[in-house]
Amino acid sequence: MPDQPSVFKRFVEVGRVVLLNSGPHAGSVAVIAEIIDHNRAIIDGPLTGVPRQSFPYRHLTLTPLVLTKLPRGAGTGVIRKQLEKEATLDKWAKSSWAQKRAAVETRRKLSDFDRFNVMVLKKSRRDAVRKSVKKSA
Repeated sequence: MPDQPSVFKRFVEVGRVVLLNSGPHAGSVAVIAEIIDHNRAIIDGPLTGVPRQSFPYRHLTLTPLVLTKLPRGAGTGVIRKQLEKEATLDKWAKSSWAQKRAAVETRRKLSDFDRFNVMVLKKSRRDAVRKSVKKSA
């Protein structure tokens, strides 16, 4: 049987940008600096405020972003320079994934009055759409 190419594209590798799912820095992104074993990796997020630490894979989500040519066990300074050079955090902020997370967070922080204003704006938009559809038909 011939070898089939893998459809899986996100691998645990040094330089992979990850999203933290739990802990005090949940929601932040970091970079895998070193692989410890099948369960844990050393992560570091010098520009996002995540300290260098051992972190289990089950509390990480792999993103499609990877830092190129990052050496194994790279220090915080090297990771910081590579992040700035490749503008990885800007790429993350522009991704639809990060934008959806930001939108959900914004909606979560709305006050009662803000939710009321959103409802009124949605009603006015719905009314305008109805009128334009009726006029064109």
